[in-house]
Amino acid sequence: MIFGVVGNLLTLAFYKYFYLLEETVIFAASPLVHIEKLDIKIILPLAISFFVFEFIHYLVDVYKGKSEPVKDPLSFALFPAFFPTQIAGPIKRVQDFLPQLKVESKFTRENFDQGCFLILNGLFKKVLLADNLALFVTGGFANQAQFTSIDVWIMAAAFSFQVYFDFSGYADIARGSAQLFGYKVPINFKFPYLSGSITDFWRRWHITLGSWLRDYLYFPMGGSKKGRGMAAFNLLATMTLCGLWHGAGWHLVVWGFYHGVLLVLHREFAHFREKHPGFLSILDTRPGHMFSVALTFASFCVGIVIFRSDNILVGLQMVQKMFFLQGVFNAQHSLSSVTAINYPLIFSSILLLLPVFWFSQVILSETIKKLANREVPRAYRIAYATALIFMIVAFAPDSSPRFIYYQF
Repeated sequence: MIFGVVGNLLTLAFYKYFYLLEETVIFAASPLVHIEKLDIKIILPLAISFFVFEFIHYLVDVYKGKSEPVKDPLSFALFPAFFPTQIAGPIKRVQDFLPQLKVESKFTRENFDQGCFLILNGLFKKVLLADNLALFVTGGFANQAQFTSIDVWIMAAAFSFQVYFDFSGYADIARGSAQLFGYKVPINFKFPYLSGSITDFWRRWHITLGSWLRDYLYFPMGGSKKGRGMAAFNLLATMTLCGLWHGAGWHLVVWGFYHGVLLVLHREFAHFREKHPGFLSILDTRPGHMFSVALTFASFCVGIVIFRSDNILVGLQMVQKMFFLQGVFNAQHSLSSVTAINYPLIFSSILLLLPVFWFSQVILSETIKKLANREVPRAYRIAYATALIFMIVAFAPDSSPRFIYYQF
């Protein structure tokens, strides 16, 4: 088990982090000695970040007796290479996926209905919402030196929704594609921006990654069994490594560490409230919950500008503008000049963003469930699907950028 886990991690480290390690060593040694870069061209294997985690899960669970060894090479090969989930997850578990291979796969009308509506829902999020937001976000971040404080907050909110609609759209398409053939893969998102705390957020955002980190990193390190101090350290270490998993860049490590700090602070706040149940009882009311949701989203936006930036320095400069309010307004430019988008359209888009999000995630998901389960007449199902297709085709941008998580 140890040999297999170490072998997988070394493979991931070589293919994904070799250049980062090389640049770091050269930079650290530059005051003392000049080191030339090695002439090595590494081609990153497709989806290595995802299938390495699936391999590690398999090795650990077989070792602990939670899963039986897979003796059929074809079945085992299909586990990481299952096309719908291979590129960007969700991260599967052997216990959930392989038993489905033993059931005779038959084409059914129910699977077809559910699969098609999930795919349409994913395309709606990706093409209609994420790709249109991408035009705004890409244009803005290309001129981020001109940002005022208000600009940074607006761009952070826009990118937060872009990355959510982009990634959850992919997850829906993946689930729908699997459903067409009768396979079920895990849900990866549960309305994360409606979370009332950062802890709840990570239970709803990229669920399969969060559960993997909990089960195969946080718990093996001791979890919270060795006191609050060690629990805080384990959280920080887990989330820092989570940031590194997202890509070979120190700004992503800082992003992961930042979320670790938020989780530790919330954990300590929860301990404090347990001892003082009457303190801040207003947070248990509806207005208090709405404030918690807004604060959680604002905290996520602070981290997302570091995530989106090219390096740590640029990311921290953006955060500085957010907190120190350097140049709240600038008469020399507007976001329309920065992003090359009509200025009134920006504000109308921001105002419509939350209702569209609520519609697409709450109303749309319930509608899809009812439509797929045939609780409404066939004519309505056809009309609904036609309306979705029309909106996707009519309002799609001229070009569609690749899924954001493809790079990971």
